[in-house]
Amino acid sequence: MSEQISIIVTNPNDEKVLAIIEELSANLYLRFGSDGKNSFSDWEYNNSKYVFAVAKIDNKIVGCGAIRPISENIGEVKRMYSKYPGKKIGQTVLAFLENKAKKIGYTDLILETRVKNQEATQFYKKQDYNVIPNYGKYTDRPEAICFGKSLK
Repeated sequence: MSEQISIIVTNPNDEKVLAIIEELSANLYLRFGSDGKNSFSDWEYNNSKYVFAVAKIDNKIVGCGAIRPISENIGEVKRMYSKYPGKKIGQTVLAFLENKAKKIGYTDLILETRVKNQEATQFYKKQDYNVIPNYGKYTDRPEAICFGKSLK
């Protein structure tokens, strides 16, 4: 019997959601010395170009991910996390976000992760994301690696 993953769009400030975001932040801090919170502080809750989604199995939150606008046609993937590796949670969340991004009008998605985060870099490559030049605040940061994917 396979576990059913359901994805719902929610507010990242919802009390029920904060625990998974804190778990992600703690995980990043332990592994890389930075929790990534400062890259997620300008969230616009009432803007339809911003999407925060959680994955649930048996009504328990087991993952999350978000997109926010970089420009009119480019969205940025943020706060991707799967509590349990190997259960296709990240893949399911990312596919949901990509479909949502197309409906919103994004033609491309971009993202940043750490070069050291081999799990993430391999994951994004398997999801057909390609390495792109570092953008925005990541431009002169050698510890960062950026990826992009066309949704066309």
